Amino acid sequence: MADILIIDDEKAIRKTLTEILSFEGYKIDEAADGEEGVKKFKEKTFDLVLCDIKMPKLDGIEFLQKAGEINPDVPIIMISGHGNIETAVEAVKKGAYDYISKPPDLNRLLITIRNAMDKSSLVTETKVLKRRVSKVQEMIGESSPIKKIKETIEKVAPTDARILITGENGVGKELVARWVHEKSNRASGPIVEVNCAAIPTELIESELFGHEKGSFTSAIKQRIGKFESASGGTLFLDEIGDMSANAQAKVLRALQEGKITRVGADKDITVDVRVIAATNKDLLKEVEAKNFRLDLYHRLSVILIHVPSLNERRDDIPMLVDQFLTDICSDYGIVKKVIDDDAIKLLQQYNWTGNIRELRNVVERLVILSGKAITTEDIRSYVMPK
Repeated sequence: MADILIIDDEKAIRKTLTEILSFEGYKIDEAADGEEGVKKFKEKTFDLVLCDIKMPKLDGIEFLQKAGEINPDVPIIMISGHGNIETAVEAVKKGAYDYISKPPDLNRLLITIRNAMDKSSLVTETKVLKRRVSKVQEMIGESSPIKKIKETIEKVAPTDARILITGENGVGKELVARWVHEKSNRASGPIVEVNCAAIPTELIESELFGHEKGSFTSAIKQRIGKFESASGGTLFLDEIGDMSANAQAKVLRALQEGKITRVGADKDITVDVRVIAATNKDLLKEVEAKNFRLDLYHRLSVILIHVPSLNERRDDIPMLVDQFLTDICSDYGIVKKVIDDDAIKLLQQYNWTGNIRELRNVVERLVILSGKAITTEDIRSYVMPK
């Protein structure tokens, strides 16, 4: 059931429109002037607003401007008995969906409302989809470690130097890899990701290098590996510290010679791939423990980028929270929630063992469970268990 706000200083008009739209299945709120309309618009997320132009205290054009600052995605239909073409043009220029003269034609009004809400739904869906399919998200933060990472990316991205990204789980190693690719000369090519920890040891070679039909029991057809798929672009090997010794040897050969061999084949295939690797392990300790090849480590670590934990960059938490609130509230189709300064300070004191990933989950939890403003009480109730 859609929520509609009717703003009009004439009580009879509000009553008539409320009766008509309630009969059509809409849920209605009323406001007697622009100031009351702004207050209600801030307090609740509406699907559509019907607004008179000539009103005391705050007229319809002024309401239109303020509403656009609060939530520009809500369609607003202007209604006035003092209408002329100049007023209609001004209203539309300032963001109104449409303009209807009093007394409104019932059929036109209902059709306009349906069309406005259909368009609003499409706009919201498009924003969500654009964000989900966008090549790379913004790297948020102004702390010294993040500035250093951004500067390093600017220097090394245009080259083909191999990069090893280190850091705890959830700090954003994948985001760094995507930024390197996006700013590289290979940006028009693919970026192919492989999570080495998520693939069984016996399948990692097939995943990376592909296989020929019949090369093993379940190989019912030829398969192209990730190295071939990434040719001309970037191959991101996430959690490379979990790669098997046999696969490490073949990756080393691919890096040295620029060639790979599919499982079950004897023909070399030349590949043009920039490799970026990431790990949450100390690879030098893994080398000492005989779990990782030293020669492969040196091949991968031409450039080292360490991504700090969130606990090491607490000054960035306000910026991260603000961005997450924008994204999550937009996904849910609600007005962006505000968060108290004291609540932010509490979040900065928290021990973020899950880093950026944990922070985003916490912000989503607060958006769902809190009121229109996120307070210190919300932080204590939903973030900091007793």
